[in-house]
Amino acid sequence: MDMGGCPGLVSGTPVCGKGHGRAAIGNANTVSESDIRVRIDKWLWAARFYKTRSLAADAVEGGKVQVNRERVKPAKVLKPGDALSIRNGALTWEITVLELSERRGPAVEAAKLYSEPDESRKAREEKIALMKIERQSNPFPGGRPTKKARRQIIRFIREQD
Repeated sequence: MDMGGCPGLVSGTPVCGKGHGRAAIGNANTVSESDIRVRIDKWLWAARFYKTRSLAADAVEGGKVQVNRERVKPAKVLKPGDALSIRNGALTWEITVLELSERRGPAVEAAKLYSEPDESRKAREEKIALMKIERQSNPFPGGRPTKKARRQIIRFIREQD
């Protein structure tokens, strides 16, 4: 099939977006929910847990994302009903996949892709509150020490030895 200089098909749709090859693929509206296959790294990106797909893939490779309590590879295909455990920094999400999507949309749409139990949400909110309190009680000193402060530090260290 001549694509007229178009780069070709990627995942069943033409890269150029001109609609070439629709007859060979079939009607795009006949795809059912059970036919959609989405990789876990792509779903995590679409659900806005990670800013880029490569960050999502790195997290999955590093074992920070588990599907049904098992470590998986980034190419793992998700299905509705899968239980995910996602660790991002000090925070953890325990979620259930409700819908599949390859497209990254607004946060409101992304929130419809999964459900999170109240216990998981409350635990995360408590962790965030605790981190805020710790940050306020232990402020980070600003910038480099001055020459005078550096000399005091050196004097203090020498006195300890």
